[in-house]
Amino acid sequence: MNQVNDPHGAQPVRGAGAPVAGAAAVMILFHGRGASAGDILSLSEHFAVDNVAYLAPEAAGHSWYPFSFLAPAVQNEPYLTSALGLVDTIIRSVEAEGVPAERIVLFGFSQGACVAAEYAARHARRYGGVVALTGGLIGAELRRENYRGDFAGTPALIGCSDVDPHIPLARVRETTAVMKSLGAAVDERIYPGLGHTVNADEVARVRAVLELVARRD
Repeated sequence: MNQVNDPHGAQPVRGAGAPVAGAAAVMILFHGRGASAGDILSLSEHFAVDNVAYLAPEAAGHSWYPFSFLAPAVQNEPYLTSALGLVDTIIRSVEAEGVPAERIVLFGFSQGACVAAEYAARHARRYGGVVALTGGLIGAELRRENYRGDFAGTPALIGCSDVDPHIPLARVRETTAVMKSLGAAVDERIYPGLGHTVNADEVARVRAVLELVARRD
């Protein structure tokens, strides 16, 4: 596809931590609307797990799609399809470096959480982990036929405020239900009165997921 039909296709992917080849785990991080790859990569300093490679693509125009994640999906095209295609390309490149999906953790915050969750649910298999903080599955209504595969016990952390102005609690609950139906081991964390941010409890739980993946024999 060209840049018009695939706006994220040629976007840069920034890295931090260990080299991908030989890494014990790889985390792919997706930033929120208006943020950058560098912004989301800065979280890796708080995870502090040895021999982990961090990769963060940067959305065209710093936004993965133009409208709310609750808008009809067609309104967010071709950006949504382009974003999901970029996730797939990065995962394939990581696997080509010898890192299996079981050692790949998908991580997203806000708009990036929506992208990470949507990709994972559409391509469910055993990952190292799926982390969706302050986000949920995409669309005015969730179409269960879009989601297929088997997470085979993949640990999934879904965290959000109960009063987030952008993320309805009902959609968080729906996302948890879909992930569970596909075989994920979901840890849903709802934080009373939390702002639109990542908190210390979430950081600690993400670190625990990374440690488990990195130490797996």
